[in-house]
Amino acid sequence: MIETVPPHDDDRLSATARLMHDFNTEYDEPSPGPDALAGILARRIADGQATVLLARDDAGEPVGIAIARLSPSLWSDALEAYLAELYVVPPRRGQGFGRELLTAFLNTSRDAGADYAFLITSETDVSAQRAYEAAGFRRTEGEGGPVMLAYEQDL
Repeated sequence: MIETVPPHDDDRLSATARLMHDFNTEYDEPSPGPDALAGILARRIADGQATVLLARDDAGEPVGIAIARLSPSLWSDALEAYLAELYVVPPRRGQGFGRELLTAFLNTSRDAGADYAFLITSETDVSAQRAYEAAGFRRTEGEGGPVMLAYEQDL
């Protein structure tokens, strides 16, 4: 089951923040911690800058998240949706939760007024690439084109 997380639902915010923290911990990335993340998420949802989706299994346990950041497009009067985070807990991978989250991300982004969606994944994460391509995403540099690089810098 996929739920949209509202800005004032402490239980869902806490579950989402815990999964975000676990995601960063799994990949040795820094995290400000679940409490700080819950506050940040609440503000981003409330101001319309993010849509947060939470996947639960049949027992109601949180098993995955998708977070979309919406911004005005430079190419149309619509919005663009960036899939900022997609995570499924390791024991539940391969069970369709990622696919459900991707579908919900695309649907909620379209419903919010987006006409374009994009994401970034690593060159080595072949399973993620397959999932994104199965959901209709295509490599922006074209088949057989150059590998695109993502750069970042703390400000």
